[in-house]
Amino acid sequence: MLFDFPDFDNHELVLFGRDAASGLSAIIAVHSTALGPACGGCRMWPYANDQEAMRDALRLSRGMSYKNAMAGLPLGGGKSVIIGDSRKDKSDDLFRAFGRIIDSLGGKYIAAEDVGISVADVMTMGQTTPHVAGLSKGHDASGDPSPFTAYGVYLGIKAAVRHKLGTDNLKGVRVAVQGLGNVGSHLCQRLADDGALLTVTDIHADAVARTVDRFAALAVAPDAIHAADVDVYAPCALGAVINPHTLETIKARVVAGGANNQLETDPMGEALRAAGILYAPDYVINGGGIINVSAEVTQDYDRDAVLRQVERIPVTLTEIFRRADRENRPTSAVADQMAREILAAARTPGAKAAA
Repeated sequence: MLFDFPDFDNHELVLFGRDAASGLSAIIAVHSTALGPACGGCRMWPYANDQEAMRDALRLSRGMSYKNAMAGLPLGGGKSVIIGDSRKDKSDDLFRAFGRIIDSLGGKYIAAEDVGISVADVMTMGQTTPHVAGLSKGHDASGDPSPFTAYGVYLGIKAAVRHKLGTDNLKGVRVAVQGLGNVGSHLCQRLADDGALLTVTDIHADAVARTVDRFAALAVAPDAIHAADVDVYAPCALGAVINPHTLETIKARVVAGGANNQLETDPMGEALRAAGILYAPDYVINGGGIINVSAEVTQDYDRDAVLRQVERIPVTLTEIFRRADRENRPTSAVADQMAREILAAARTPGAKAAA
């Protein structure tokens, strides 16, 4: 039963969408609308089974509630997943069908780009619903949010390196980037420009080859990236990469990347702390994309204002790091508490979130 699913967290709505003609199978999960309409990306992935897709949708949507809360956005948390291979199973009919499903919610959920979904795909969804963002055309169109996500992650890595390694300079700092999609590739550019030494991996060999040629990066196998002899491990692909198996072999002193749900389970946050590894909570460090999308959703898009808000990410992270040090707690637990306090205050008129 859905209500007994381990990752169900009092979600407001979970919708299963199916369109036989286009082959669409999708799940939309709305975790919270306490702060505003639920907004979060749509992910397309060839999940091994429906349970994996459900788990991803539930965890990602909760993460969006926390992400939007911590970024100070007037948006709730939601996420959607389309079951399929983004390199083989896309069609205009499929995305138009998905747009109709989004539209049936009447604005309760707003979709944008995520893994496997491009700006063009969202534009096609937009043919059948106005409840999409990250568009390339329109008065407040903001385009691909990935560069803003990557910018926030880059700034977050600098903040984490400063806190853990005591340096403001990334020159010579060894960074392992896992996942070379839109976010990972933009992040590699920024890191390389600062003189960081890159170790990279991706499930797609062509993406690895391009990155190696462009940045003189060292390539490793996807199942070896977590064990790379580096200073910073930056997961920028799928989640659950911090788990009992990988934790035993992580050599990095900092984990800071763009992927969502990097911790397989909540106790992994304490395990990282106990191992002396500084973790930058994923939904804080990767908030740049949704900050950009939010400005489009509110129809008040100002790129300079978006960049200034993204540049607040390292300030928030540093606050989390210092509070975690003072309280001898995992950074993940501190961030979760801060986000829950914001959501609770939004649900209770007159209440005020704790500092």
